[in-house]
Amino acid sequence: MVAPVTITSANGRPATGPGTQDKVNILVVDDLQEKHVVFRTILDELDQNVVSARSGKEALRCILEMEFAVILLDVNMPDIDGLETASLIRQYKKSAQTPIVFITAYVDELQAQRGYALGAVDYIPSPVVPEVLRSKVRVFVELFRMNRQLQLRVEEREQLARSEAARAAAEDAIHRADYLAQASQLLSRSLDTQQTIDALLDVAVPMLGQRAILAQVGDDGAVSTLRAHPVGQAQPPLLPPGLEAALHGALAHKQFSLWEEGGQAAAICPLLAGASIRGALLLLGPRADFDTARIALAREVAGRASIALENARLYAAVQEADRRKNEFLAMLAHELRNPLAPIRNAVHIMQGSHVDPQKMTWARDVISRQADHMSRLIDDLLDVSRIVQGKVTVKREKLTLASLMERSIEASGPRIAAHGQQLEVSLPDEPIVIDGDGMRLAQVVSNLINNAAKFSPGGATIHLSAGYADGEVRLSVKDQGAGIAPEFMPHIFDLFAQADQSLDRSQGGLGIGLTLVKHLVELHGGRVEARSDGVGRGTEVVVCLPAQPAVPEQGRVAPAPAAVPPRATASSRILVVDDLAASAETLMTLLEMEGFEVRIASEGMAALRIAEEFHPEVVLLDIGLPGMNGFEVAHRLRKQPASRDALLIALTGYGEAESRNRSAEAGFDFHMVKPADVNLLLSMLANPQDVRKAKVA
Repeated sequence: MVAPVTITSANGRPATGPGTQDKVNILVVDDLQEKHVVFRTILDELDQNVVSARSGKEALRCILEMEFAVILLDVNMPDIDGLETASLIRQYKKSAQTPIVFITAYVDELQAQRGYALGAVDYIPSPVVPEVLRSKVRVFVELFRMNRQLQLRVEEREQLARSEAARAAAEDAIHRADYLAQASQLLSRSLDTQQTIDALLDVAVPMLGQRAILAQVGDDGAVSTLRAHPVGQAQPPLLPPGLEAALHGALAHKQFSLWEEGGQAAAICPLLAGASIRGALLLLGPRADFDTARIALAREVAGRASIALENARLYAAVQEADRRKNEFLAMLAHELRNPLAPIRNAVHIMQGSHVDPQKMTWARDVISRQADHMSRLIDDLLDVSRIVQGKVTVKREKLTLASLMERSIEASGPRIAAHGQQLEVSLPDEPIVIDGDGMRLAQVVSNLINNAAKFSPGGATIHLSAGYADGEVRLSVKDQGAGIAPEFMPHIFDLFAQADQSLDRSQGGLGIGLTLVKHLVELHGGRVEARSDGVGRGTEVVVCLPAQPAVPEQGRVAPAPAAVPPRATASSRILVVDDLAASAETLMTLLEMEGFEVRIASEGMAALRIAEEFHPEVVLLDIGLPGMNGFEVAHRLRKQPASRDALLIALTGYGEAESRNRSAEAGFDFHMVKPADVNLLLSMLANPQDVRKAKVA
């Protein structure tokens, strides 16, 4: 069992009290108790803590627990001698440099060499001379105290340095937070893109770099513009070839990049909007400026700038959409009022007391043409709405290119003739077959011809050509008319977009024709593009559609003759239900002139009562009725015996797919959109039961 270590002052009293902490420790290692008494007596004048150890093991335990200024070690001890104990002491990091003084009665040269090799600083012969021992130990005590003071000063300096570093870090964090707050405020101050760019460049210099360059990316992914701050002599700023390549690489990978060359560097921070790249902020300066903290700050600012620029872009888009909406509403009102004026004038003429038949015929023709014009406008609007919502499907059929051209030219011929223009047509010699919707494709080509006629002067020549190559037919409509300004060319297929925004737009239109063309062509798996050399230099629109050469059996199909609606062979009973009195009365007059017996009702309950008495063979029923709507009226008509088997036709302004589906569910046989094709309607009314039977079959 190891005896407890005794720590006393040099005078033999226990080493306790307030002053103990200022005293240093001296370790005496000897197996003889009387020697410990001698050493304490000799060292009493030093007034330090003397620790006694009776063996090498006790000494090692003391060293693990305490720190000593000097170790007085007897060489000749049982168990572990002094030299071996010294070797073990030197293995501990804590005591590797502690001075060791060997106490021995005899020492030879070999033993001395070994002791000094183990780190001994001196040999003192035994019996010791008190003054010699005391003076040597005093030197080691003072050296220990000096070393401890130096360590304390070093620790104080380290603590001070750490405090200064923490304070500097806190101040830097506050400065960074203040800078980011100010940057966010400046970047969000305006929703104007250019002002936001100016704010970003102002914020970046000099905090993030000595110079800043903003690279903006266009819709095609290429760098469109460069803006520099401070403004240099070169505008736009010139980039070194290496930096330009690094910029394109960062944009392509949408990742931060640090470029350096000759001690100079540039931090390239991409500006992103979701997965889209909008540009990059380039910060230039000495390479030493771009430490980790500066780069992190630059990337944070770039992230906030991306949000601010995207907000500005979206705001501009909303403003532009709102402007176009307002312009469209104004144009719509203008275009719808235009045909109303001649219609009203013609009606006034027809109401005159003495109107000759020729004038009456002319007035009817005016009303018919203007009504057709309004109908086309409304149909175009409905077509665009259905296409944008994905509710339009194409009814594909095999049609020849020649028959498509015939349909298109037939539809556009009157407009060309009215302008005194010429249409030159060039078709390939071989017959070409297109798999598509003949009506929709004829609408595409006739729209392009009408557009060319609209924007070309009277007497001009319009070129319509077609060619076949590599599995597609290429249709071109080219004119030498008003042309298109380069800045408007990217928006030519946008909905409601028109280059002429003046109040005196001489050509009219709602700006939806080319949008219709683009959507219809894409529904057929094709593409459309437009080109122009500028204002006043004409326009060419090219449509490419999948096609193939016709097999020999396929010849040119002659257009079917227009069907003439048959006259009613007997007096059919027709019930007209419409809450608009003018619509109901004019339709009743038209049908009575054709020989039908007609009753009218303005709301659902009246229609049910009249049907029960009248036993109609046909019911022309509006959907948008007050109170009970047309769907409910139709459902109840199907339950009444008097109208159960009648031909039920929805004649309404609602033409969307949902209304058509609800019509079928309510029991309607057909769904016709106002204004209905009169010839088609009369042909159905001539033999209503046969028409209904054919539909059921």
